[in-house]
Amino acid sequence: MNRNITTLSAIEAIEQRRSVKRYDPTHKLSEAEIRLLIHLAALAPTSFNIQPTRFVVVTDPALKEELAKAAYGQPQVTESSAMVVITGDKNAYMNAARYWPDAPAEAKLGIVTSISGAYEDQPQRQRDEAILSGGLAAATLMLAVKAIGYDSCPMKGFDFDAVGKLVKLPENHIVVMMVAIGKKAAEPHPRSGLLPLEEVLIREHF
Repeated sequence: MNRNITTLSAIEAIEQRRSVKRYDPTHKLSEAEIRLLIHLAALAPTSFNIQPTRFVVVTDPALKEELAKAAYGQPQVTESSAMVVITGDKNAYMNAARYWPDAPAEAKLGIVTSISGAYEDQPQRQRDEAILSGGLAAATLMLAVKAIGYDSCPMKGFDFDAVGKLVKLPENHIVVMMVAIGKKAAEPHPRSGLLPLEEVLIREHF
């Protein structure tokens, strides 16, 4: 992957990431930047390495206009350089051997058996896994976006069924969320309201 991009450290990206609502609509991401971002997002952890997340990158202005209608006219949809629809394959647990091509035969058999036992005939667990993995991937994506100098906005305020139809969502997949990516055109409001560390840091047990 292209590494000729100036990046922030992980700590800097975490501290500086904000949910940005307004973007420069004239800015375009390069193909190299898009591929790097999705490569990094796909490195997010998944249970059993089943990798259920799929990233639908939307840059076509006409399709973004339709997505904006499904998102109740939120401006970041059309102004962003790209909208990423995070989706999850509920059937990712099937054909589990493909996720462990280099594992020793005996170990692979044990892993595949465990995957089947964990998800087969468990529709709620299949859905939960798609959502959890998609959330981890979205967080990783947003930090990667910040690290290479852009901004993002996670979105769940939209008509999920309508977005699924617009991206021609395959059967047995679900839409998890959307993430707007681009070059910010306005600073977000100052960060405020964070709970004190003493309230959120619990040691050993409540």
